Amino acid sequence: MADAATPPKGKTPRYMQVAGELREAILADRYADGKQFPTETALCRQYDVSRFTVREALKRLQAEGLIARKRGSGTVVQPAAARGGALHQPLSNVGELLQYARDSEVVYSERDSGSLPQHVAEQIGENTDGTWRRFRGVRRQTPDTAPIAVTDAYFHEKLGDAVDKLDLAAGTLFSQIERTAGVTIGRVTQDIQAIAADDRIAKFLEIDEGDPVLRIVRCYLDPKSSAYEISVSHHPGDRFAYAMHIDLDS
Repeated sequence: MADAATPPKGKTPRYMQVAGELREAILADRYADGKQFPTETALCRQYDVSRFTVREALKRLQAEGLIARKRGSGTVVQPAAARGGALHQPLSNVGELLQYARDSEVVYSERDSGSLPQHVAEQIGENTDGTWRRFRGVRRQTPDTAPIAVTDAYFHEKLGDAVDKLDLAAGTLFSQIERTAGVTIGRVTQDIQAIAADDRIAKFLEIDEGDPVLRIVRCYLDPKSSAYEISVSHHPGDRFAYAMHIDLDS
């Protein structure tokens, strides 16, 4: 097998690569409409890896809320409506972030690099020193529909040349960084605030200056609580909806 328990320095662990490919398949609905999720044995054959590697990959997807593993029933994909998790901040379940992106499309372009803008750093409340590369994308349901968000994504210099490997037309960037840089998400914080659109945001979203928008600032931190990616998204007030399902313990 091409499996390796301890990958060379700088190389993404094999279980994270497997988790990344399975995550993309789930979000693309390849296991929807009652299609059976592969067994551990089938996944070992498909990716030419050990059972340990497959189990670590599945643990990661389960922690993200994308799958459920039940004794005697195997692995099942969680329905989209069940991926939001419980109401909490900071976020520990990234399934809801992925759920938002699955039914829309965005293409990013690189803008500039330098220190994180002061107004963003103040929102984060974490150490944001260093150089950040900024990418911008406008998200739509389809190419001919009105924008539902404009996002600035910032990547820290510590990620090195992994940022150069991003597929800017592939949508969600943070799952790509996880694979290409070998970085693990330890925590995601999120700040949501209703504001009035300035002239720049209004133009991107095709709305009037002063119209209400939701600003969502997300900060992705590694297990050592070091920030490596930050996204700042603006959503038109009349084009944003968020549904959450909360199960209360009896």
